[in-house]
Amino acid sequence: MKVIEKINSQKGKPLFSFEILPPLKGNGIQSIYDSIDPLVEFNPSFINVTYHREEYTYKKREKGYLEKISMRKRPGTVAICAAIFNKYKIDTVPHLICGGFNREETENALIDLQFLGIDNVLALRGDPIKTEPHFNTTDGGHAYAVDLVQQIDGMNKGVYVDDELRDAQPTSFCIGVAGYPEKHFEAPNQTVDLHYLKQKIDAGAEYIVTQLFFDNQKFFQFVDKCREAGIMVPIIPGIKPITNLKHINFMPKFFHVELPEAFTKELLKCKTDAEVSAVGVEWCIAQSKELMQKGVPGIHYFTMGKSTATKKIVKTVF
Repeated sequence: MKVIEKINSQKGKPLFSFEILPPLKGNGIQSIYDSIDPLVEFNPSFINVTYHREEYTYKKREKGYLEKISMRKRPGTVAICAAIFNKYKIDTVPHLICGGFNREETENALIDLQFLGIDNVLALRGDPIKTEPHFNTTDGGHAYAVDLVQQIDGMNKGVYVDDELRDAQPTSFCIGVAGYPEKHFEAPNQTVDLHYLKQKIDAGAEYIVTQLFFDNQKFFQFVDKCREAGIMVPIIPGIKPITNLKHINFMPKFFHVELPEAFTKELLKCKTDAEVSAVGVEWCIAQSKELMQKGVPGIHYFTMGKSTATKKIVKTVF
């Protein structure tokens, strides 16, 4: 069932969903099941599965030459989505990214998803690889998420890369995109960021899932600005608890978000990971309750493959 259909059928009751990471290459799928099992009792509406593009490493060859080798550390997004649906009968939302794919490869991935009965995708540009200072477009691929949305929407209309196809069967994907309450870090300001977000909606995206945030007021302001800009699709807040000491500095830096002063004050009192987790879970519970009171269409939790903290939050809130 499509995400937009789930939202529309809830009659005001917020959906619960969460996001997981594929396991590192060489590990089995049991780690995925172990992270999902504790949350199944809360009837998640859908589960997002992230996609991680290739990275590059250099291996020394004969005579000292270095060979550049492409590798993916977390493969298997499409297969994991199929496995989750087969085991749990829960809808999955695979992430599709621009980086590392040309248009033909993107089309083939979408065809595979269609054959598997997966009718939801989250379209993202994706991050630059660690060895590059900025995002570089793959030859024959897309530079921006809006281009990816346009390709998916085109396939929904029966338009394929091979323009010589006749009577090609249209796909039927529900397309989600990302939004940034504190703006994308590459955008010069939020007005420009919203301009590009509206382009993605106009291109065919049907709902938005936000980047994580810790200040609900920033989310509420973001929604208001979206509506003023003519973006009328459902906006699902994405949140995550801080659960260890490293997160206090890592999360704001990596995700380009601010921690509210009141939250920071409590976190700085903590001496252990357990103390940080207790404060982080309590803050996330308060966030969730306020968001639900304001009538959000759902709450999306970033579990990062660990469900213990999320279970505590969802058990209290849903």
